[in-house]
Amino acid sequence: MAKRKKKNNQKTHSGSEKEETLVLNGVVTECLPQTKFRVELETGQEIIAYNAGRLNKFRIKITLGDKVQVELSLYDLTKGRIIRRDK
Repeated sequence: MAKRKKKNNQKTHSGSEKEETLVLNGVVTECLPQTKFRVELETGQEIIAYNAGRLNKFRIKITLGDKVQVELSLYDLTKGRIIRRDK
């Protein structure tokens, strides 16, 4: 009987790692079409943000005046993703 080679169980990371993001708090100031929102951050900056997939999955509704957490990419600080709605 021929011996089998043991497989190397170490996982290699092929592809890019998750990019770093900024997480900031803000308030929804305007509801735009296609589930986008204008959010004013604590820093005074206004950005356009959209719902994260998890919010759509659990059907979490966002309205004017809601406090939210927004995740911003370091590449474009004018657009973000709403990752949490605070009470």
